[in-house]
Amino acid sequence: MKTRLKSQIDFIIEADKLKQIYRQNILLDKSRQETDAEHSWHLALMAIVLYEHVPHEDIDILRVIKMVIIHDIVEIDAGDTYCFDTKAVLDQNCREQRAAERLFGMLPSNQEQEFKGLWEEFEEQVTPEARFAGALDRLQPLLLHCNTEGESWKRHGITSEKVVARNKRIKEISDSLGMLVDELINDAIMKGYLPK
Repeated sequence: MKTRLKSQIDFIIEADKLKQIYRQNILLDKSRQETDAEHSWHLALMAIVLYEHVPHEDIDILRVIKMVIIHDIVEIDAGDTYCFDTKAVLDQNCREQRAAERLFGMLPSNQEQEFKGLWEEFEEQVTPEARFAGALDRLQPLLLHCNTEGESWKRHGITSEKVVARNKRIKEISDSLGMLVDELINDAIMKGYLPK
């Protein structure tokens, strides 16, 4: 096998490990926690479906899809860091930077640069594409939490104040998605899924 193709296949095989990284989000049937691979696929689908709710002229949808598919690959090495775990987030960037170097470094240099660049763009949350991808990354867990009666929130003692703070950036990318977030959070509070 040619060297370029071999390194690509090695990366693809390594990326399969994302199916073994579990997140704090619970599946809708409450049978188990969601994996990073499931999360990434769900975000890609959401990007396609919800694209109409963001200013189209500012968003390269293919770039968003690429970003959400690769944004959590670093968790193969770094593990999933629960967004509300204040201790774990302290060294998250360092762990993920090391993981990005190793994992994207498996690819041919042009793909390594592209993937690492997309990952960094997602992390920086400056471009319209990164901001849309980031909004989806927050909205997807919120949808799961609201549709599992706040199972994970209850398990970790998460309050509405934390959830509101976590999701406030969604309003910056889309008014309609921002209004949806407000409705979801208010409904979760009213139903007792999320303590005020």
